[in-house]
Amino acid sequence: MRKALLLGLLAATLAWPALAAPGCPAIPPRNPAPREARAENLDIPDWRGRVAQLDQQLARINRNAANLVFLGDSLTQAWEPTMFTQFFGHRRALNLGISGDFTQGMLWRLQAGQWGSMRPAMVVLLIGTNNAQAGGTPEDIALGIAEIIRFIHGRSPSTRILLLGLLPRGADAADPYRQVNQRVNQLIQRCADGRATIYQDIGGLMVSADGRLSDQVAFDRLHLTMVGYAILGAAIAPTVQAVLGNN
Repeated sequence: MRKALLLGLLAATLAWPALAAPGCPAIPPRNPAPREARAENLDIPDWRGRVAQLDQQLARINRNAANLVFLGDSLTQAWEPTMFTQFFGHRRALNLGISGDFTQGMLWRLQAGQWGSMRPAMVVLLIGTNNAQAGGTPEDIALGIAEIIRFIHGRSPSTRILLLGLLPRGADAADPYRQVNQRVNQLIQRCADGRATIYQDIGGLMVSADGRLSDQVAFDRLHLTMVGYAILGAAIAPTVQAVLGNN
């Protein structure tokens, strides 16, 4: 009963029409834009190979049938199949994750054709931890994420975006990359208006009370195990349900 009430309240909150997608005005474009906010065909052979492979997969399907699209890096591409099917297999879900992706790489591949003419009801967006590892500042990474939001809303204003906070990484809270990710999250949560863009940070569910990230959740303190994906899926499924209903 309580769960049904909470879902009803969440659905009511998300039911407002997104007539004019905001595209994250809280993080406006900058001129000149940093690398993280400019589309770039990354000079990384493995990344280019994975992009080409995904292009080939997309050529064989009708991506416009997708109702739920996942965008991200290896954390998205490597969704454990059993968990993905359990939570989203009935959703006409499409996984466009690319291992090793950066905000600028995602901007490039979406603009170069991977988005195409899709009009999904919802996008789940998780990107930026590789930028942190590469030395990007929280401000520049957040701007890159904001530009991705602007791209999606520019192409499909009715698409709702579930913007996920960057996940914790490293063994404990002292890990420098985790600290960058936390600062990015403080910035990007301002992109949310609860309608066109919904923000959700599930990091607290993945660590212990003292901030430690177990290898049972992330085997290398970054990439998720089946347990990690179970936590992630269970955390975001109610939001997806509230937006999509049974579709």
